[in-house]
Amino acid sequence: MLASRNNPDYAHDMTAPQQILIVEDEPLIAMMLEDFLEVLDKGVAGSVDTVADALKRIEEGGVDGAILDVNLRGGEKSTAVAEALAARGVPFVFATGGGDDGVAPEFRDRPRLQKPFTMDGVAKALEGL
Repeated sequence: MLASRNNPDYAHDMTAPQQILIVEDEPLIAMMLEDFLEVLDKGVAGSVDTVADALKRIEEGGVDGAILDVNLRGGEKSTAVAEALAARGVPFVFATGGGDDGVAPEFRDRPRLQKPFTMDGVAKALEGL
């Protein structure tokens, strides 16, 4: 069973990222991730579907973790978002249905969240940040 506020064994780790930015171009997947984050007692710092919107949201502040879909619409990759987060020391996980092919070589050591997502997979990915 996953930890939650309703579970007496729940332990809230204040050092773990709490405000998570979602960069995902599929609306249903983004909504599912938002729901998972709510159950995991995480805040959604924003849910965006383009690199430009993600970079703008990061500039606004208040993001202390992120889930980045590797491949966005129109062949856009989330590499620039990863670079911006890394420059600020913000941990992130790549969400992908594939292997390392879409991930820039300098970020291949970063954690992965494999599609299709499960609640347990998201929880473990965030714990690894």
